[in-house]
Amino acid sequence: GPYNYVPSRDVSIAFVTLFAISTLAHIVQAVRFRMWWLFPTAVFCGVSELVGWSARLYSSSHPRALVPFEVQISATITGPTPLIAANFVILEYIIKALGPRYSRLSPKMYTILFCSSDAISLTIQGVGGALAAMAAGNGKNPTTGGNVILIGIIMQMVAITLFVIFSSEFLLRYAYDQPLKPPADDLERHQSIAYKLGMDPRIKISLYAMGFNTTCLFIRAVYRTVELIDGWNGRIISTQLYFNVLDGGMVVLAIFTLNIFHPGFLILPIRHRFYSLDATPWCGKA
Repeated sequence: GPYNYVPSRDVSIAFVTLFAISTLAHIVQAVRFRMWWLFPTAVFCGVSELVGWSARLYSSSHPRALVPFEVQISATITGPTPLIAANFVILEYIIKALGPRYSRLSPKMYTILFCSSDAISLTIQGVGGALAAMAAGNGKNPTTGGNVILIGIIMQMVAITLFVIFSSEFLLRYAYDQPLKPPADDLERHQSIAYKLGMDPRIKISLYAMGFNTTCLFIRAVYRTVELIDGWNGRIISTQLYFNVLDGGMVVLAIFTLNIFHPGFLILPIRHRFYSLDATPWCGKA
């Protein structure tokens, strides 16, 4: 069959169940906290993964069927990309709470730059996934589509790396109280005073969760990169365990981390204390 193995029925059922639970929880949380940007990020990811793993579940009984194989290619390739964008938005919140004067970029610029990069990466991966799926469906070599996907994933890895670099610089400057500019208004002067009281524990938890989430998604991106370089008939893409653990497993950990350590629980209370995001188009009033 096109997989070079028969997808495990039990594993597919487990992932379908997990992604269904997480996606439903994200919908409820997004509505509860009016954080509408979670729909094009976390919810989009959950729905895509749900579609992809449902296709693999069907393939467990019909391993030679091409349509579910094509569906799972596109869905599992593109699904995790929007989830990364959620971290970019959360970092914007954290920077506004701790003090933009420690940041090299403005808080809004993080969202604009990195989410734009994420959208471009998603588009490239989607096009590559469609090309690969059509080639596989027509009995042709899907390498061209795979190479397009590879470009999108490498772009995603570069964006994650730059995100980590910029956010790390911000946190180091905050930790050692080395701002790039003096307080610009009453809000920043208030944050300067609050600095002496130490970082709010909820922000610390958010940062640890964001770091873990980002690490999981980066591991998944590295796996996908190596998989595609190895080729469509290579040992890596033909080994189901690798896919289950390094793709499905990493995305499950990342998406549930956002459920459990949700910005609605951890960030919104601080937002009300220090600043207002009512003008932010992706976030409604809590």
